[in-house]
Amino acid sequence: MDTAQQEATARARELQRSWYGEPLGALFRRLIDDLGLNQARLAAVLGLSAPMLSQLMSGQRAKIGNPAVVQRVQALQELAGQVADGSVSAAEATDRMDEIKRSQGGSVLTSGTQSTTTSGAPTVRRVVREIQSLLRSVAAAGDIIEAADSLAPAHPELAEFLRVYGAGRTADAVAHYEAHQN
Repeated sequence: MDTAQQEATARARELQRSWYGEPLGALFRRLIDDLGLNQARLAAVLGLSAPMLSQLMSGQRAKIGNPAVVQRVQALQELAGQVADGSVSAAEATDRMDEIKRSQGGSVLTSGTQSTTTSGAPTVRRVVREIQSLLRSVAAAGDIIEAADSLAPAHPELAEFLRVYGAGRTADAVAHYEAHQN
């Protein structure tokens, strides 16, 4: 790989980190390991072609263009956590992956049984990821930060919201969300 390609790949991975919290190669490899998948099965569940998944993993491509695919990624992340903590069995996980594959990526704020607590309410992390996904589907992180900087003098709280949810890490957004409840 020449220097220009290396720089483009590094830039794509940095964009992925800002949009998705980490490079997609690391995120997808973790899902593959945690859920016992191979790349072809992961691509099928997400609704991506195998070459597209490979390009995203290698940093040849930076962004997932389809918001429904982003929501399927988030659903798989939540499922992997449930498998890890023992609340979902391997057999149940297989069924859930089939449900995720069929899903159109509907909003967690209006529907979805895959992202709820035992009380039926969406998990905080899932709501935060939904907000992040929505903002990041509208604009790149740099543009969101630029908009936040423009708003900051007159609307500092709104600027903070844009920075945290539009360009920040999920853990920081969860903390922000929890701090601003009530």
